[in-house]
Amino acid sequence: MSIMGFLIIILMFIVGIGLVNEKWLHLQSDIALVFFSLIISVVLLLVSRLLPGEGFSELLRQLSSFEFEAYLLDTVLCFMLFAGASKVNIRKFRQNLKTISLLALLTTVISSLLYGVLFWGAAKLFQIPVDIWVCILLGCIVSPTDPIAATGILNKLGLSKNVTSVIESESLFNDGTGVALFVFFRSMISHSGESNFLVVMLKEVLGALAVALAVSFLLGRLMKLTKEPVRQILISVLDVALVYMICEKLGFSGVIASVVCGMYFAYLMGGMERRRQVYDQHNLYEDFWDILDSILNAVLFVMIGLSVLDIRISPYILFIVPVAIIADILSRFGGVLFSSLLIGKGKIPSSYSLMEFVSLMTWSALKGGLSLALAMSTRELLSQEVYLLVLNTAYITIFFTVVVQGLTVKKGYRIIERHKAERIRRQSER
Repeated sequence: MSIMGFLIIILMFIVGIGLVNEKWLHLQSDIALVFFSLIISVVLLLVSRLLPGEGFSELLRQLSSFEFEAYLLDTVLCFMLFAGASKVNIRKFRQNLKTISLLALLTTVISSLLYGVLFWGAAKLFQIPVDIWVCILLGCIVSPTDPIAATGILNKLGLSKNVTSVIESESLFNDGTGVALFVFFRSMISHSGESNFLVVMLKEVLGALAVALAVSFLLGRLMKLTKEPVRQILISVLDVALVYMICEKLGFSGVIASVVCGMYFAYLMGGMERRRQVYDQHNLYEDFWDILDSILNAVLFVMIGLSVLDIRISPYILFIVPVAIIADILSRFGGVLFSSLLIGKGKIPSSYSLMEFVSLMTWSALKGGLSLALAMSTRELLSQEVYLLVLNTAYITIFFTVVVQGLTVKKGYRIIERHKAERIRRQSER
């Protein structure tokens, strides 16, 4: 299928699901795209089994042959991360720097290891033939919260700015930790490459920071030389694309580099705000990145649903569904709890108690396209049976967190807020 044909089908899904949702269902738009594209994909698969002939089945094969992994990791991920990072509140980020750092680093490490141990223990109990290192690799795939899901969904749910800032910032930075862990354990399984996690982490992070800051500084100087809004937009696009490509070639974290670029340009454009109000009265720069982010998010969420067309069901699916969900919640809870104890009660944002904060950060941890792309990248590393187990687990985790947690996180947030208000009232009466 041509790229134009595939694009037309994706746009039909986005427009059709969006109109139905707007008219009757009123779900959060990104969640509706994932949920109904999944349902439509399942229906199409059932129809292909019932209809005689190869025509319809061939159309589905062409539709499912689009390389999701290459599309996300090699094409649009850097622009989506840049757009998300450019919305981060720099003042709130500085206020919560210790919290964000511990959540992005320590929570991801603990959650990944704990997930692997829990999954391996359950596999042993049910006699599923999977290695402990593969289970930990799976933890590295599904434990990091997805910045695209977080910025695309949580921004629209009405959470407080302080809470949203912590969730967004952690999501934007913890993928670097997750990718470094993934590279480390993948090399252990394949018996090649890096053998020291600290070396991998320092290389990924410090290299990304150096490249992102150096290139962004140089292109930022060009930004100040022009008063043409479109040219400023093109400079920002060039910046993140160039930085991401350099980091991927040198083995640094393109994910972290894209986030740093977005935050750097947000700071830069904030400093130019008064001057920009004169020549960019319609705020074209922010509008461009907002619109591009919305379009790419919509395309990604539909593609996650459509990617089911190309998935084979693991023979262990009845084991995978409950274990994947339970292990994800418990490992995330344990990781956030440990980090929160180090943060200290007085430093927890928005005056939350320890358990209120841990509960909110656990239930708001959404997973998305990056986890799916990492799972797909293990195809050549693992046996077919184990690969299907890993891929199915990633799918189950993504759909549960985006659909179930995404639909209920606002209600959970309100329950926690009421609990906090009641707790503060009781304390004040003493």
